[in-house]
Amino acid sequence: MSWLSLLFKYLKKPTVMANQQPKKEGKVARKLEERTSSMPSDVYLWAAVGTMALSLTCFLTRQKHASILFGQWAPSLLIVGLYNKLVKIEGRDAEDKKANERVSSSRTVV
Repeated sequence: MSWLSLLFKYLKKPTVMANQQPKKEGKVARKLEERTSSMPSDVYLWAAVGTMALSLTCFLTRQKHASILFGQWAPSLLIVGLYNKLVKIEGRDAEDKKANERVSSSRTVV
C-alpha cells in the first residue's frame, strides 16, 4: 500500500467516537461571531490591503521595525476575514442548525 492510500484510509475514519458528544462553542466565540457577522467581509480585505500599504510606506521611509510590525497584521486580518466568511456560509454549530430547524418546523406546524 502506498502512503497516499493509507492517508485516505485514515481520513475516512470518523473523528468523533460514537459515545462522545461533539464539543460546543464557548461564550466568547459566540459573542465574537455575533459582532463580526454584522460586518461585511470586504472590511477585513481592505484592512489587510491597508496594512500592506502602510508596511510598504514604512519600508520605503526606512522604518524597518514599523514595516515588519504592520506587515504581520495582514495575514491575521485575512484569516479573521476567512473565518468570518465561513461562519456566515456554514453557520456556527451543527447543534445551532438543529435548533433553528426545530424552531422553523414548529412555526410551520402551527
